[in-house]
Amino acid sequence: MSDTPPLARPGRHSMKSASRLYAVQALYQMEQSGESADTVRREFLDFRFGEEVEEGVEMAEGDARHFGLILDEAVNWQAKIDQMTDRALVAKWPIARIDPVLRALFRAAGAELGQQATPPKVVIMEYVEVAKAFYPEGREAKFVNAVLDHMAREARPEAF
Repeated sequence: MSDTPPLARPGRHSMKSASRLYAVQALYQMEQSGESADTVRREFLDFRFGEEVEEGVEMAEGDARHFGLILDEAVNWQAKIDQMTDRALVAKWPIARIDPVLRALFRAAGAELGQQATPPKVVIMEYVEVAKAFYPEGREAKFVNAVLDHMAREARPEAF
């Protein structure tokens, strides 16, 4: 298997898939820096989409509209998404205690689960792939799959 980051491999992921990765990064950055969604959105659209991640390897361009939708929904519904995530986690591990990258991932995925545009199983699969980009050893991907399955069944029970 290549050492190239999964979402940087040509032809492997769609622009929407890349946008999901960017949304997780942006939500993480917003939490860590305290910057507004508009500031971070401009930075990503102007400088990060398609950036070189290592010499000669560029990230996919990304779908700016989808990226913006995820950011807006995650910010607008953060309290609701965090509550849903808390219900999917064990009682001793509320969302405030988990890794900030995973917190950003659950917020981005929760934003998409709240919409009807993408089937929940696709959202789960896509964000498991995003988790693998951040945590290549795979342990976190299994955790993400379990938490998102619980969240999806709560958010869109009719899809199961």
